[in-house]
Amino acid sequence: MNECILVTGGSGKFGRVLVRHFAAQGRYVGFTSRSGARIDEVRAALGQAAEFVVGVEADLRDSATLQALPEALAARGCMVRGLVNNARALETLRVDAAGVTARADFLAEFELNAVVPYELTLQFAGNPQHRLRSVVNIGSQYGVVAPNPALYEGTLRTSPIQYGVSKAALSHVTKELAVRLAPQGVRVNCVAFGGVEGRVDMGFKQRYAALTPARRMLEEKEIVGPVQFLLDDASSAVNGQTLVADGGWTLW
Repeated sequence: MNECILVTGGSGKFGRVLVRHFAAQGRYVGFTSRSGARIDEVRAALGQAAEFVVGVEADLRDSATLQALPEALAARGCMVRGLVNNARALETLRVDAAGVTARADFLAEFELNAVVPYELTLQFAGNPQHRLRSVVNIGSQYGVVAPNPALYEGTLRTSPIQYGVSKAALSHVTKELAVRLAPQGVRVNCVAFGGVEGRVDMGFKQRYAALTPARRMLEEKEIVGPVQFLLDDASSAVNGQTLVADGGWTLW
């Protein structure tokens, strides 16, 4: 069995960066994706580092699939020591023309951002085939503060309320699990990231830059540092915290 880091949502924007980073270090990585084709894409892009990576097709909103994941990874030689709860589903961020979120989408987003990290963490913390020691939940600046209308050209119609509310819940799940799992030697922390370049147009980037002390959005390479710090022993005294990595967005 190889000690590994599990990254949920490993074929998404953040997940690919994290999987690539840890595999390049020669660390064993397991990751989940809802798409077998996207798993193949991730592994193909890694070159020789793919030998350190195990991809598992899994929809974590399915309870049976989630419960079976520890066994599936153990069967493939992956003993999880670090867990990064990163899974996303862009389809749950829908709003109508007035900016209102349907109940089903609100509940689905909350399930994925708060309930799934809670359940998955407990699954690995209580499984003797694994050796969970550190959990990092991927949060957002919008779990700390509300969105600024100026970023969205004066209206929040396109900013889904379910995202920030569920990320705020994730920060509290982090605190609760940190207390409850401390007797088992498991640390649980969260990173509240600011906006990362890649999915927005130039107008959005310029408005974002004007609203943050860093005067820019985050770069993809800046995703890895906070996550690695909280996973590794360098942060052994840090537990139950939400580390804000937003270029200063939440200071104003």
